[in-house]
Amino acid sequence: MISKNQLKLIHALEQKKQRKKHGLFLVQGEKNVGELFDSSFSIKQLFATSHYINKNSRVLAEQGLVAITVEATEEELKKAGTLVSNNSVLAVAECQTMPVPQIQSNELILVLDQVGDPGNLGTIIRVADWYGIKHIICSPDCADFYNPKVIAASMGSFARIQVSHTDLSEYLSKQSAPVYGAFLEGENIHKAPLSKSGYIVMGSESHGISLEVAKFITDKITIPNFGQAESLNVAMATGIILDNFKR
Repeated sequence: MISKNQLKLIHALEQKKQRKKHGLFLVQGEKNVGELFDSSFSIKQLFATSHYINKNSRVLAEQGLVAITVEATEEELKKAGTLVSNNSVLAVAECQTMPVPQIQSNELILVLDQVGDPGNLGTIIRVADWYGIKHIICSPDCADFYNPKVIAASMGSFARIQVSHTDLSEYLSKQSAPVYGAFLEGENIHKAPLSKSGYIVMGSESHGISLEVAKFITDKITIPNFGQAESLNVAMATGIILDNFKR
């Protein structure tokens, strides 16, 4: 059974301020919690149904999680979590502070400027994982990586992608690799020469790349349109651009 204090902590972790205070975040659902087992994240508490515990007894024992696993009903988990479909397992894990990476040869690093929607950030993390991107650098005003909606939308990819937050202008000003930026008036990405190593900057849907960051873009690129839509969702645009780089 989930105690009142445990329930209070779980609900508190829905807020960024409380996640920073406790250094903890929520991972919900069988798929995402399963990814935690093979990651570098430390699980502090596990709440699961008897069915989940019995089905995964060997894994829980191997991971040393039996002592910190609390049996709960589906109804309790539904009330505790933020997801409608979460009815089997919920984990409380320890946050990590990821260092800002130094680019390696033949590496593409994704840079996100003011991407504030948690669902978009989570989807971008999932897309980046598909295309083999290892690092994402976010501006301080991007959505919080540990937001439950980000974790859920990443579909487990949060465990494989290193996401760091930093001042983008300061960071990009020190780089020598090409810095590509998505602009409506950029060069057609189907025809532009694309490097195997560099930074790909994506801006918010409403404002695009900020003027401060735009100063460090060396190559403006765009996805050509063939219809009447005014713009693309930033996560969708990220996928299209990464596909062109990897093709």
